[in-house]
Amino acid sequence: MDTIFALASGRGRTAVAVLRLSGPAAGAALTALTRRPPPTPRVATLAALRHPESDELLDKALALWFPAPRSQTGEDVAELHLHGGRAVIEGVVGALAALPGLRPAEPGEFSRRAFEHGKLDLTEAEAIADLVDAETAAQRRQALRQYGGDLARLYEGWRERLVRLLAHVEAVIDFPEEDLPESLDASAVSALAALIDDLAAHLDDGRRGERLRDGLSVAIIGPPNAGKSSLLNALARREAAIVSAHSGTTRDVIEVHLDLEGYPLVIADTAGLRDSADEVEREGIRRARERASHADIKIAVFDGELWPHLDSATESLLDADTLVVVNKLDRHGVAAPIVAGQAALALSIRTGAGLSEVIARLTALAARRLDTAGRPTLTRVRHRVALEDSLQALRRARTAPLPELAAEDIRLAGRALGRITGRVSVDEVLEVIFRDFCIGK
Repeated sequence: MDTIFALASGRGRTAVAVLRLSGPAAGAALTALTRRPPPTPRVATLAALRHPESDELLDKALALWFPAPRSQTGEDVAELHLHGGRAVIEGVVGALAALPGLRPAEPGEFSRRAFEHGKLDLTEAEAIADLVDAETAAQRRQALRQYGGDLARLYEGWRERLVRLLAHVEAVIDFPEEDLPESLDASAVSALAALIDDLAAHLDDGRRGERLRDGLSVAIIGPPNAGKSSLLNALARREAAIVSAHSGTTRDVIEVHLDLEGYPLVIADTAGLRDSADEVEREGIRRARERASHADIKIAVFDGELWPHLDSATESLLDADTLVVVNKLDRHGVAAPIVAGQAALALSIRTGAGLSEVIARLTALAARRLDTAGRPTLTRVRHRVALEDSLQALRRARTAPLPELAAEDIRLAGRALGRITGRVSVDEVLEVIFRDFCIGK
């Protein structure tokens, strides 16, 4: 197997750059650069790094040595903590590339080797990527829970229950002459029903984990000149959208990624809803309606200068997931407006009055859609597909006319769960049979 190396810290000019190696030649590479054996394991040691061919001094750096299997990947691992200048990094990388058996790592290859050596399961490996990509506190918390094994423990617990259930069913099939408990069939049916309920409840999560990873979709809708673009700029705290007194200024969807009290939001400013003869504006209005139909939350902005006459096209899009705002409070003076039977928020984007209330209400809506209360959540479509496959197999097993068919569906359900963590073993079934029923004793 090749020994791989890559920069483990960010690129660009930094105080310290961490270069990591993993594989059977990691120790030899460390010796080639330092001219001495690898240092004491897990002890940072100052070393002069020299090019193995020209003997040119490349840097004075900290070297660390993690012999297998007590390392991040389960292989021999070395780390070089270099000065972070580009010339230093390029010089050391060039020296490593000249050594036999070494090559640059591919994306994710360190985590893949850690998985292959049993240091991580697939959910923990995915959590590393999520942790690197996390932009808000809520995303960080979710990634850390998954990296800590919360999701893996949940799925492995279900898989172990399936292994036990399969062992019981196969015991009935393979060892009918043994003195097995009379309540075996009833307990198997009960265990199967409990697993079905647990998986179904886990899947019925409103896609909280996936939305938290990707960001909650928020669409700002309303008639022209109601203040939609101004509200987007106020929420983003920058001039993200062009604001003009001319109707139809916004003709396409403008997106802003926002961290709102730790929750990730993707807020879209859309074209004003109205009848238009302009072909380009009509396309923008079509896109606005389409974006509103797929949004997790809508913010409907009405023009307070027209109060109490409000835009009917916008009113038709209101639902339980809509935050209703009446703008230009400084001009209409209505403190507690009611729109389509629901309480709206009065706002003046020009003066800032009411903006804190809009942000607080939007935060509450986001929390309701994204808060997981610390429970392990589905974070990827891959997990959801595997769980749905497992649930379908269990439901088939529940109505199977023969125990052999039920056993096969339970086996398929366990394999589907094993795909999530990457741990599937068929030998566990026999171990449970002999441990629980002492057959052949």
